[in-house]
Amino acid sequence: MNHGHTRRGLIRLAAAGAAGLAMPALLRAGPATGQAKETARRNASSFRMQDWRDHFDELGRVTLVCDTQSRAVHYWSADGEDYRIYPTSVPMSEELTKRGYTKVVRKRIGPDWTPTPSMVERNPDLRYMPPGPDNPLGTHAMYLSWPAYLIHGTHDTRKIGRPSSDGCIGLYNEQIEELFGITPVGAQVRII
Repeated sequence: MNHGHTRRGLIRLAAAGAAGLAMPALLRAGPATGQAKETARRNASSFRMQDWRDHFDELGRVTLVCDTQSRAVHYWSADGEDYRIYPTSVPMSEELTKRGYTKVVRKRIGPDWTPTPSMVERNPDLRYMPPGPDNPLGTHAMYLSWPAYLIHGTHDTRKIGRPSSDGCIGLYNEQIEELFGITPVGAQVRII
């Protein structure tokens, strides 16, 4: 990141770049019509600015706000000087969406995945998956204080910008790797 840019300029660049990443190359190349236009509209995040002060009494440590409406994770460094925004997938239904305050309690590179009992109830074919390209948690995972809720990567990039998860917040693998690297255990999190 070029620290010579202004915060507002960086936010605009991040939002524009992330929206471009969320849209397939074919749709960025020219005007979309019919089904392609609808797919692009549903898959592109429409970021809304967030301010940590609207959610927390104090900063003092890394802070994340996961906005399920605009489908984005907002990151602030402990001193508030570094602000970043990442496009995400969000829970596929209101019943699967948990909102409120939590924190990062552990982190894992190359996570394995075990479906929850409610996932297996909805899809009996689901089974444990070791780390790898078929694992739905992608390359990195940050576990929240709520059981079975994570901020993690995904190998299925079609999910980003969409309501497509069973409750978790998913990011592109490259972006979860970056967020993972700058977010310590103990970071405060709010899902809105």
